Amino acid sequence: MPTNILMPALSPTMEKGNLAKWLKKEGDAIKSGDIIAEIETDKATMEVEAVDEGILAKIVVPEGTADVAVNEVIGVIAGDGEDAKSVSAPAKADAPKAEAPKAEAAKSEASAPKAEAKLESTPQVTAESGFNTGGKSVSGDRPFASPLARRLVKDAGIDLGKVQGSGPHGRIVEKDIEAAKQGGAAKAAPAPAAGAPAAPRPAAAPLAAGPSDEQTKKLFAPGSYEEIPHDGMRKTIARRLTEAKQTVPHFYVTVDCELDALLKLRAELNAAAPEKDGKPAYKLSVNDMVIKALALALRAVPDANVSWTEGAMLKHKHADVGVAVSIPGGLITPIIRDACHKTLSQISNEMKDMAGRAKARKLKPEEYQGGTTAVSNLGMFGVKDFAAVINPPHATILAVGAGEQRVIVKGGQPAVATVMSVTLSTDHRAVDGALGAELLQAFKGYIEKPMAMLV
Repeated sequence: MPTNILMPALSPTMEKGNLAKWLKKEGDAIKSGDIIAEIETDKATMEVEAVDEGILAKIVVPEGTADVAVNEVIGVIAGDGEDAKSVSAPAKADAPKAEAPKAEAAKSEASAPKAEAKLESTPQVTAESGFNTGGKSVSGDRPFASPLARRLVKDAGIDLGKVQGSGPHGRIVEKDIEAAKQGGAAKAAPAPAAGAPAAPRPAAAPLAAGPSDEQTKKLFAPGSYEEIPHDGMRKTIARRLTEAKQTVPHFYVTVDCELDALLKLRAELNAAAPEKDGKPAYKLSVNDMVIKALALALRAVPDANVSWTEGAMLKHKHADVGVAVSIPGGLITPIIRDACHKTLSQISNEMKDMAGRAKARKLKPEEYQGGTTAVSNLGMFGVKDFAAVINPPHATILAVGAGEQRVIVKGGQPAVATVMSVTLSTDHRAVDGALGAELLQAFKGYIEKPMAMLV
């Protein structure tokens, strides 16, 4: 029996992807381990690997197609002994009816296991929760809606069951909630807590909407601007940063660090680098040493190495440091795992490798998702200091400015030193001001006495 190849979910937040390239053509034999296609997510280009054998009988979605929904059929594989030429593409489902999102969710659930049988990729996630469920859709009692739509509908006090979904498989998305608010959809009745009845909590006032696209365009003279549509990466960055600033209470702590000892040690270590294939085996940057110092500081102040959840504090056993890397069209944060236990040369070489692959959009999701903190360095642009936005589930992010010569006071006398300003943004729910200051003091200690990073 022919088996459908479905668009896989390559990350917990993926809803759509671009089918960049087919690496097999119709009629080609497929063996286990063959790379059959390349799929672009908002952050990376991922290779899709076959885990079974067969014949690629039909390419349903041609390469170069954008915004292919997760679980949509993209190809068909003929099984052993089947005539590949007789296999036809599955008929496209009719547009989902608004009143039957559960049926569409059930259809998705029925087809998802086939995709897992043929594609080696990140396990499927439910559109409802974002948690790994092995490819199954949620079963039935709740309307099929995105997490952002659920939060918006809760704030607006709208009955989700009355909202018409326009997303894949009838899924309710953000624009449907906005349309429901404009159209006056029925308000949801407050549900009493289990057990004794309780007074309902008033719905939070919806956030004030900014001007519409058309209203914004009217502020400028026709022909005075070029309209560049947002790509998936820019949309994701905008959504995540907006959510972070709306949900995370930021608190900022700044400290100045003297760099002269670190710069001297860095020069000595680079001069001592052994040759490998005619090149130095490593070349340390100041940022490599910042990553190491932050990881060691988190080990020294473990109460700051945490993530906030509504039910509990997650206290991490390792310091996994994300590093913001600018790439064409946006930003990505590859992660140095367990950085406190790695040598400076290991950190340096890992960063060079991942930064290069990040710019080519070749990072795997596990290389840029998660982490326990992050570093954002704008010092190379001459920026003196700035405050960075926390990237949940992190509770901290360190913003690093330029090292510059400044006049300081030493022993009551003016002196010149190379000084770098750093600002720690903390999630005040998880890391209080005093704890953030303690973490920064530990970081400053490693930067100003860098030999401690070598032992």
